[in-house]
Formats: sequence, structure tokens, C-alpha cells
Amino acid sequence: MISNEELLRYDRHLKLSEIGLEGQEKIKKSKVLVIGAGGLGCPVLQYLTSAGVGKIAVMDNDIISLSNLQRQVLFTTSDIGKLKTNTAIKQLKKSNPLIELNNLPFNLTTENALVIIKDYDIVVDCTDNFPSRYLINDACVLLGKPFVYGALHKFNGQLSVFNYNDGPTYRCLYPDIPKKDEVPNCSEVGVLGVLPSLIGTLQATEVIKIILEIGDVLSGKILTYDLLSNQQNIISFSKSEVIVKELSDYNLKCNLLLKDEISSSQLKELFAKRTKFNLIDIREEYERDDYKLDDTHFIPMGNIFSSIEKIDKEIPTVFYCDSGNKSRSVVSILKLKGYKKVYSLLGGLIQWKSEMQSI
Repeated sequence: MISNEELLRYDRHLKLSEIGLEGQEKIKKSKVLVIGAGGLGCPVLQYLTSAGVGKIAVMDNDIISLSNLQRQVLFTTSDIGKLKTNTAIKQLKKSNPLIELNNLPFNLTTENALVIIKDYDIVVDCTDNFPSRYLINDACVLLGKPFVYGALHKFNGQLSVFNYNDGPTYRCLYPDIPKKDEVPNCSEVGVLGVLPSLIGTLQATEVIKIILEIGDVLSGKILTYDLLSNQQNIISFSKSEVIVKELSDYNLKCNLLLKDEISSSQLKELFAKRTKFNLIDIREEYERDDYKLDDTHFIPMGNIFSSIEKIDKEIPTVFYCDSGNKSRSVVSILKLKGYKKVYSLLGGLIQWKSEMQSI
């Protein structure tokens, strides 16, 4: 039942025909696990709390540092050195004391993932590392739970919903776990402070859409957002035959080499042998910064699928960006569309420049 206080608190929701009293009761009965209380987690937690999600668990083992404050908007300078989960929950209770907030001040692990996730309806991935993402995905697949994914890189964000109504999973887009430390996170390459709030808000939106069963949920689609160009693209992908049977040691798996990638030394060898191949830079024009590889064609990521006829299926095509993150996404989706000779430059131009300078 919705109380008189809740009728006032959620008045603007109740006036929406897509929500109303019945929808607000669905929100109140829902249980959401938010993994990560950092840049993405803060706006997710704020908006789910304000929306009246009945039970929210906050999972993170980290403490607040000065460098967090540029983007993690739940925290202040006086919070430095405190546990993120404790501080976040204290702030969230001020915003909405009517909901249940569970404190999980530790990491998700292979040992605890299934036990914890089974108690929640939806999982929100606000982490920034590959082992966690694959662990979340595999646990959600085994338990039949949807999870809302967000990722950040400099001025670019990504968003998707995996395992929704038996839809595509994270492994359908990224079947293999990358090598440990091969793709830099925001602590290494930086991130514009407002970007996590934007992507985190969109993650919270997807959670509410799933709860209410309204709108077009981003299942089988990955949304990319470029803050500098204001370009927003949605790329579709299909469910693959990847099967998850059990959880495993994801930190060890992160030492495996990805399929469909070539290293800087392998690319240099292709140049040296004058092998016939296409090289495509998928960065936006402003990202190129006067640095490109020889014989490069330019097709920004957002234009790849409208310019797909320019990609020759008969000869190898290597895609690259700054870090290798966006090019991995493009290659993964092209593979699902039947392109067999497409590759991503491992670590992107960051790794290429680093390795070439050391030779």
C-alpha cells in the first residue's frame, strides 16, 4: 500500500499515465542491487532512491578519496577516508527515509555472487573493471536476472541492458575477457566529471523502465554517447550461442588473449610485409589530434553501420580508436553480422604509441 506521505512524495509519478498508483506500487516492491558506489553508482543510487525503489543494496569496498569528488556527487570533502557505502547510505536516507537501504561494504566474488544476486530483481553494474563485469553477467545469466550496464571513457559513455527477458548477454557482445590491464580505466586516462552523471541517470532510467515494463528497454542494443560532439548512437546486436554453465576465477581469465584483436607488433608486421588490408580509424574528427596511422580511412563509430558497404568482407580490416574499447565494440557487432575478417587494435593508439616509442 502507498501511504499518504508517499502519495505526496511521488505525486509527479502518480500523474503520469504510464506509472500511476499501480506503477508506483511496483517500484515500491522492487529490489535493486547497485554494484559500485562511484561515478556511475552515485547518480543511479540518487535517482532510484528518489523514485521510491523499495529495497536498494549498495555494494562497494572502497573508501572516498579527494580524486573522487570531481564526479562522485554523493560525497564531500569532509567524507574523505570514509567508506563509500556508509556515506552513500547516510546521504540517501536524508533524501528518502521510506525505503530500505542495505549496506554491502565488500566486493562481489565468485563465492558470494549467486547468494547475493538471487535476492534482487535487477542488478546495476557501476563497476570499472572487466573481471567484475563478466562475473556480474555470468551470475545474472545463471539466476535469470537482468543487469543494466554502463561504461565510461574520457568523453564517451556506453549503456546497455543484458539478459533481459532471455535477451542477449554481455558475452554476446564481448565473448572473451580481455587481458588484465589492457584497456585503461578512467583513473588512467581521465573522464569528464559530468559524464558519469549522464550515463548513471540513463542506467537508473532503464531500471525504472524494466520495473514498470514500459518503453523500449536497451536489450540487444548498445547506446554510445559522445559529449563533445553531442552524438548519440544505438547499435543493435543479436543473441549468440555463448553458454554460461558456472562461475570461475575471472581474475585468472583476464590473462587470456582476446580473439579478433591484433597487437601493435602484429600490425607493424602487416605494414612491413605490405599485406593487403584496410585500416579504419573510428574516432571522431576532434579526437584525432593530428595523429593517425599510415594508410588510414576515417569512419567515425556512429557512421560505421550506415557506411557498412565500405567494409570489404574479402580482405582483413583493422579498426582502431584511442584505447581499443570502442573498436572492440564495433568488431564484436560486425562479427555478429557475419564479418569474419575484422579486427581491433589491441590497446588502441595509446598502446601503439607506447610500444613504438620503446622500440
